[in-house]
Amino acid sequence: MDDALLTQVEAAESDLRTAAAARLAASTFDEVIAADQKIEPRDAMPEAYRKTLIRQIAQHAHSEIIGMQPEGNWISRAPSLKRKAILLAKVQDEAGHGLYLYAAAETLGVSRADLVDALLDGRQKYSSIFNYPTLTWADVGAIGWLVDGAAIVNQVPLCRCSYGPYARAMIRVCKEESFHQRQGYEILHTLAHGTEAQHAMAQDALDRWWYPSLAMFGPPDADSTHSERSMAWKIKRFSNDELRQRFVDMCVGQAEILGLRIPDDGLRWNEQRGAYDFTAPDYAELMRVIKGDGPCNRQRIEHRRRAHAEGAWVREAAEAYARKHATATVAA
Repeated sequence: MDDALLTQVEAAESDLRTAAAARLAASTFDEVIAADQKIEPRDAMPEAYRKTLIRQIAQHAHSEIIGMQPEGNWISRAPSLKRKAILLAKVQDEAGHGLYLYAAAETLGVSRADLVDALLDGRQKYSSIFNYPTLTWADVGAIGWLVDGAAIVNQVPLCRCSYGPYARAMIRVCKEESFHQRQGYEILHTLAHGTEAQHAMAQDALDRWWYPSLAMFGPPDADSTHSERSMAWKIKRFSNDELRQRFVDMCVGQAEILGLRIPDDGLRWNEQRGAYDFTAPDYAELMRVIKGDGPCNRQRIEHRRRAHAEGAWVREAAEAYARKHATATVAA
């Protein structure tokens, strides 16, 4: 991870504490947004703002949970005990991120059960990137470097989101994602500097994951449905295209250190813009995958449905215990 991004997370955490201490009293929604303060769960807010947050936070939470699958099936096949332990820790982190985010969404008056039902029956989406297969061990490295790297570029600004619970959840998520990104980069570095076959495996993973990772930032700004309003409400701080450009500029130097080639013949430094020109991802493919026509869409959601059904007894036991505990507390 770019150390500058982690520095931004730490600065955002400090600013959250400062904002809490200087919180505006009895201010309107517009005044709080204009003052760059935080909207909290009990504050008055437009219904459209609430619904936008529910949609975004739910999609983020679903992505963390579904995102456990592509890497989870490599835990038992990782090449060493150390690699197994690290990957297991990472997948556990992703589960935790999903729980943080579901909890943040619940502060907006929606139940976690309803959000999960919306995912399972297709009414809510998750990130398109998790509908691609992990074919080799190098793919685990590519996911860490590229997918988690793209997520960090997108999520660090969310540490300054106008909705307090979401911003606070993102502080911890981004700190943990920095570990995930470095773990993936280290895997690819080891492979790229190993045997000729290992280098080829790393390059193949980069070739397959590069453009799906670019597509993670969403459609171009001209076609984005929600960006303008989300930026006006300071839920988002930067547009899709701005974030995509930051990601490309960050990855070029990292790829050079790896000794791998980014699969884009149009990639070149633009002195006038002070940034790299690059070939845009296939947005038509992005929309097909979002609508359910990706390589692993059906597999991913069916696995989630099966896990949800098989875990019903755990949820029922937890609810029964909570009711028993609540009854005992009232009696006492």
